[in-house]
Amino acid sequence: MWADCCFYLSVLLLAGSLIAAVRIYRAPYQRGRFLSPVKCVLAGVFLAAVLLFLPLHLEQLPKDFVGGINSVLLSIHSTMRLFVLDGEFDGVLSFTSALPDGVVRTGYSVVAAVLYVLAPALTFGFVLSFFKNISAYRSLLFHYGTDVYVFSELNEQALVLARSIQKKDRRCLLVFMDVFENHEESIFELCEKARELKAVCFKKDIVDISWNVHSKRSCVSLFAIGENESENIEQSIKLVEAYKNLPNFRLYVFSTRVESEVLFQTAVDGGMRVRRVNVIRSLISQTLYREGGSLFEGAIDCGTYKLISVVLIGLGRYGTEMLKALSWFCQMDGYQVKIHVFDQRNDAEERFTALCPELMAPERNGTATPGEAQYHIVIHGGMDVQTARYADCFHAIGPISHVFVALGDDGRNVEAAINARIMCERQGQHPTIQTIVYDPLKKKALEGITDYRGNRYRISFIGDLNESYSQEVILDSELEQAALERHLKWGTESAFWAYEFNYRSSVAAAIHLKMRILCGIPGASKKESELTAEERRTIEELEHRRWNAYMRSEGYRFSGSVSPESRNDLAKLHHDLVPFVKLSEEEKRKDSRVGTA
Repeated sequence: MWADCCFYLSVLLLAGSLIAAVRIYRAPYQRGRFLSPVKCVLAGVFLAAVLLFLPLHLEQLPKDFVGGINSVLLSIHSTMRLFVLDGEFDGVLSFTSALPDGVVRTGYSVVAAVLYVLAPALTFGFVLSFFKNISAYRSLLFHYGTDVYVFSELNEQALVLARSIQKKDRRCLLVFMDVFENHEESIFELCEKARELKAVCFKKDIVDISWNVHSKRSCVSLFAIGENESENIEQSIKLVEAYKNLPNFRLYVFSTRVESEVLFQTAVDGGMRVRRVNVIRSLISQTLYREGGSLFEGAIDCGTYKLISVVLIGLGRYGTEMLKALSWFCQMDGYQVKIHVFDQRNDAEERFTALCPELMAPERNGTATPGEAQYHIVIHGGMDVQTARYADCFHAIGPISHVFVALGDDGRNVEAAINARIMCERQGQHPTIQTIVYDPLKKKALEGITDYRGNRYRISFIGDLNESYSQEVILDSELEQAALERHLKWGTESAFWAYEFNYRSSVAAAIHLKMRILCGIPGASKKESELTAEERRTIEELEHRRWNAYMRSEGYRFSGSVSPESRNDLAKLHHDLVPFVKLSEEEKRKDSRVGTA
């Protein structure tokens, strides 16, 4: 009777612990949770083994209270020996041979045999779990056929991107490298967030693991996403050298440094795809692609044209990228653009002019030439946004249709944006105001902010961590696909991925095409073959004006001659930086190809 009861209870406990372990594994991770899948199975196996050993000892000891206590203690002792590979199966065989034929006799020996194998294996696995790298290798082995996303460092940016990836691909394996747990609160919080994603963490560097042992049918995406850009580039060089011949590998290098643009071109020939991710430029491009229509919709009607009047507060990294982008983005028939820039540095204009010399040249900036890009950029250096001098200068601008604030700090950005709204309201103006807010929690809290009477400030907050590092922006960008379509109008796909110049130029072309269609430019939504002669002329000239402004924003100058032989990309000299009428017919046709849907 004791044998029957203990056998069935043992089977129930073993099955129950396995089911519970699966449910715990599939359930979302909760901080502070004591019970893990391994602990659950360990407890189930331990109790099941105690119950199996109990009848063996009850049969050998006196049938009294003391004998019962001793039987329980000896069963626990036998179970402990079982977990350390010191259990003997002979006693179980002798006991089961005395049982009557039936399910219990057969099942008893089978379950016991399973426990004799499972218990030591669990002990071994539990010990290995304390060694992070070994445990991580085990997880890699179990996910051999799934897509793997490997991050060179465990930081907030990597976690945001990983979380976004997991939402789209639940079966993927997330791996964080260079993870050393300690008791510092910041590190502990990051590790807890990684556990919530059920990610694998290695102590090793991303270049110290052989990722090519993974299934060739699965995609391996490597992200050099550390805080140190120099280290990102160094790691990426080694990764390209190791995996450049593997077409199922993707490398994303997070860097704003110029050297990263030219270091990875050798990877494309072998099939590995390398992407340099400039988060600042990506944010500006994505913002203009999604929300840039407001610049044209909010333009001020001046009778014969509409004025896009922009105030840009701050000429740091974000402000510089936005200013460069606006110079070509706002090139549109029927519109003129004037941009006032405020920056605290006295040499702000000299710094920007050094980046884009011909864009700021007096014969280009603020000068109207037929068939040329037209814009007017005024940079006010040495301007503190908290001074009366700044306020007076702001009021003297006149009509304003758009304000962009990027001072490098969330608090200062919000303060300057609110102040800009106040000054505009005093003049009866209601421009669109955008400002950078990096902290997602702050952005959420600030949405819909009002004054004490409930009047909304109508400020758009962009650039938070969740937006900048989302899977849609980094991996599967709609803008990127549109840019590739533009590039294929004149080049090959391999060249699109190989050269940063081609990638950026095509992104700009895709953004502007969307705006041309939005503004109703004749022929913009047609195929090139469907254009009338007048539409072709309109598209070609507008595209050339945009291209001229774009190339100058990239630092290019006119080569001095319209001869193609005078082009020198190393010197950033181009022969086509001329008014539209001076272009060859071949170059004009290229403009109509790129400038149409």
